[in-house]
Amino acid sequence: MSRKYFGTDGVRGRVGDAPITPDFVMRLGYAAGVTLVAREKLPPGERPAVLIGKDTRISGYLLEAALEAGFSAAGVDVMLAGPMPTPAVAYLTRALRLQAGVVISASHNPYYDNGIKFFSASGTKLPDAVELEIEAHLDEPMGCAAPDRLGKARRIEDAAGRYIEFCKSTFPNELDLRGMKIALDCAHGAAYHIAPKVLHELGAEVVSVGVSPDGLNINEGVGATQPEHLRAAVLANKAALGIALDGDGDRLMMVDGAGEIYDGDKLIYVIAAAMKAAGRLDGVVGTLMSNLGFEHAIGRLGVPFARAKVGDRYVLEMMHERGWRVGGENSGHIICLNHHTTGDGIVSALQVLAALRTQNITLGKACADLQFYPQRLINVRMSSGFDWRADRDIASAQTAAEAALGERGRVLLRPSGTEPLLRVMVEGVDAAEVDRHANALADVVRAAVGDGLSG
Repeated sequence: MSRKYFGTDGVRGRVGDAPITPDFVMRLGYAAGVTLVAREKLPPGERPAVLIGKDTRISGYLLEAALEAGFSAAGVDVMLAGPMPTPAVAYLTRALRLQAGVVISASHNPYYDNGIKFFSASGTKLPDAVELEIEAHLDEPMGCAAPDRLGKARRIEDAAGRYIEFCKSTFPNELDLRGMKIALDCAHGAAYHIAPKVLHELGAEVVSVGVSPDGLNINEGVGATQPEHLRAAVLANKAALGIALDGDGDRLMMVDGAGEIYDGDKLIYVIAAAMKAAGRLDGVVGTLMSNLGFEHAIGRLGVPFARAKVGDRYVLEMMHERGWRVGGENSGHIICLNHHTTGDGIVSALQVLAALRTQNITLGKACADLQFYPQRLINVRMSSGFDWRADRDIASAQTAAEAALGERGRVLLRPSGTEPLLRVMVEGVDAAEVDRHANALADVVRAAVGDGLSG
């Protein structure tokens, strides 16, 4: 059964346009509440309870109130955490023994977008079956619990403090960050009042940027999706390194003292190498977009590597299937299951810092054995109904390119999840060879599609 509203990361869209409207979000809260009431076997007289957190978008006030009303109408109590990183909601839901957690955020998107995503009682994303059950209730008329069964709401005053202590607990007790100047970019997002305190309380000298949210500036030229802003802050302040988070705090990019930017692949490698040295690495999960050089470097560590579909949801699923504890995406979603149930930018940054402090090395030195291969990505516009997988010319061209590259490269054709584009990606050891195969394959795709190039 296909989803009607839920995507790979909850329900998301432009505020004011379906489905991110006050009436829909209230019905979503009600549908989720009805699902919880039906599923939870609580003692008589007790109601299910959920935690609601949000990022710093101005629309968060509107959507928080709508969700609260929907849950209350379904007979579910609500705990309001205010602006909190997405992974903080996952942690607090589990720590407070609640039935679910809800995050109001559109992650790295501009302020005019927003979304709703759910966590289970264990701090993981909801199973498909539960999301489908919520969708089924969305198609039913909204009701209201009896007056004496309506849900109550209250604010959790110590939510930030609880999460700060949790983050610090993932950093080794015998280490600290004294003597280290760190530039920190919080993207004017949900971690603006969390991440600086975590680093400061571990002993670092913190230079904070992107910590003045006004409801409209989240992710605007700052954060993990715009690491040049952090790079400038590192160089201007002569910091040892820099940390950039995105609007909801689950992505991470870093910059070293020389201004070099380190993406998710490089940071996962630093964490993985440190875990291997400690005898605690069983395998690493990347995605179809992880650099081939990263895969080869993990292989040199002597551990297996596997690729999941793009999306942290799929990375997490594969990690659970294989029983591995480290994985993520080059976009900066990094998952350390030995510390948290979901990707967490702050926790991941602390694992990188712990690796550097333990070995007394720089980021550059930690990545000395990691050589990225040239990669060329070409977007070809296509009609939404075009079946590129069934086209013989495309299949033949892809096979020929893969045969020519052999183990020195790879080819990936992947449709965009948001635009009518087919992404043609080729990577390999030799940049000229990569460009030649990428252009040739893109030409074949364009001829088959009969449309123009985009991007």
